[in-house]
Amino acid sequence: MNRINKLFQEKPSNILSIYYTAGFPELGDTLLIAEELERAGADMLEIGFPYSDPVADGPVIQASSKQALENGMDLKTLFSQLKDLRSRINIPILLMGYVNPMLQFGVENFCKACAEVGVDGCIVPDLPMAEYEEHYQEIFKQYNLSNIFLVTPQTSEERIRKIDELSTGFVYLISSSATTGKNLQVSQNTEDYFARVAGMKLRNPTMIGFGINNKATFDKACQFANGAIIGTAFVNVLSEGTSAAGIQKFMKSISE
Repeated sequence: MNRINKLFQEKPSNILSIYYTAGFPELGDTLLIAEELERAGADMLEIGFPYSDPVADGPVIQASSKQALENGMDLKTLFSQLKDLRSRINIPILLMGYVNPMLQFGVENFCKACAEVGVDGCIVPDLPMAEYEEHYQEIFKQYNLSNIFLVTPQTSEERIRKIDELSTGFVYLISSSATTGKNLQVSQNTEDYFARVAGMKLRNPTMIGFGINNKATFDKACQFANGAIIGTAFVNVLSEGTSAAGIQKFMKSISE
C-alpha cells in the first residue's frame, strides 16, 4: 500500500502536511529539513522542485525557488539528495512542481527516479488532467505514484468527480484562486465551497491548502477536510535559517 493511503487509513483527520522548496535556503538542506519536520510531528511532506516561472506561487515561494535555482538545485541533484530518503524518513513524501522540468527530465525517467528513492506521489498543478489521463496515468501506476490534482472554488462538480476518479492519494482543495501565501479568509462563499465538496462524499480524502499559516487556520481547514497543507508560512521560517529549534517552535505553534 502506498504510504499516502496508509496515512489516511491510520489517521483520517487533522493531518498536517508541510511544503518547502528543495535546495533552500542552502543546497544541501533538503533531507535535513525533512528529518526535523518528521521529528517535530509532520504527517506528510511536499518537497518543491524549483522552476524559473512559478506562476501559481506567491512572492515568498517564488523567492525560495529563485534562491534554490541559484544554489544549483535541479531534478538530477534532488534525486541524488533523496537516494538516502527511506533510510532516514518514514512519513509520506510528495514532490511538487511544474510540468516543464518534469518533461525535460522525461516523465518516465521522473517516475522511475521517484520510485527508486521512495517518493510516494506528485503534485504538478499545470499538468492538464486530459494529458495525464491519456499519456501518463499508466506510467504513474506502474511506479505506484499518486498524482494529486487541485480543485478550486470554481471547479465544476463534473470535473471534481473526474478528478476523484483519477486520484489515488487525496484531492487538494485550493482555498481560493489566489497565489500561495495569501491568508485563509473563510468567508461564507469559502465555507459553502468546502461544504459542497464535503457533501459530494468523494472516494478520496481531501486536504486544504493556500493560506493555512497558523493553528487557527489549520484547525478551521480541518473542520472541512482530512487535513491541511502549510507552505509559505514555513518557507518564511526557513528564510531565517534551518535550526532544529526554529522548526520545532513553528511546528508547536500549529499543534499546541
